Amino acid sequence: MGRLTNRVALVSGGASGIGKASAVRLAEEGAKVVVADIDAELGQQTVGAIQDNSGTATFMHLDVTNESQWQECVAATVDVYGGLNILVNNAGIAVGGSILTMTLGDWQRQQAINLDGVFLGVKYAIPAMIESGNGSVINISSVAGIKGSANLAAYNATKGGVRLFTKGVARECAANRWPVRVNSVHPGVIETPIWDKMNPELLEAGMNTMDLESMAEQVVPTGQLGKPLDIANGVVFLASDESSYMTGTELIIDGGLCA
Repeated sequence: MGRLTNRVALVSGGASGIGKASAVRLAEEGAKVVVADIDAELGQQTVGAIQDNSGTATFMHLDVTNESQWQECVAATVDVYGGLNILVNNAGIAVGGSILTMTLGDWQRQQAINLDGVFLGVKYAIPAMIESGNGSVINISSVAGIKGSANLAAYNATKGGVRLFTKGVARECAANRWPVRVNSVHPGVIETPIWDKMNPELLEAGMNTMDLESMAEQVVPTGQLGKPLDIANGVVFLASDESSYMTGTELIIDGGLCA
């Protein structure tokens, strides 16, 4: 406990799933956490869970595709807590389907949330981190950012983009000697609400059911279904000084799926 004492964290998509678990774990380690999301009700529940555990947290509304909202959210974080040290770019969606039938609107919406949102978070968080004296940017990608999947090519594009964008930004920070590290996290099959919003028939053979336990048993080498806490623990590691010599790399947490 206390690995992140006196640090300030901003978590996009912090109302549920991996974002919620990350916000809770960061607070458990002493960070002051801003839970940013479009869902105020669930976001306030995350804040409540942190406060019930004697942590410090605030909810802020954030549409990650909206540039002015990113500016306002980062500025408000600095105003409320005095700085910014940790950014978890977590907000994302998964739109499945054949690339031949996917609409341009669905392609662009997924790009806007999964990739534009990460760009905007980095753009406005890094200056605040430099001012604060240190920073760790943690971009949540996916195993889909490393390996391709049929009927998920558009999602692959966004998450692969996050992976290489992370590396480029990390090199820029290093070249300028900015005290900011930038890494990506690549979850495998994790029990989160994102699966409830994806049509089963759009997934590739062997992954065509929303019975996540059965899916994990079929496609994950260990046969185990991951939990949001598995990813949150990796986020805490990358946010802490324990990973101080890590930047521009990926942390894969997938039960061996990419192996």
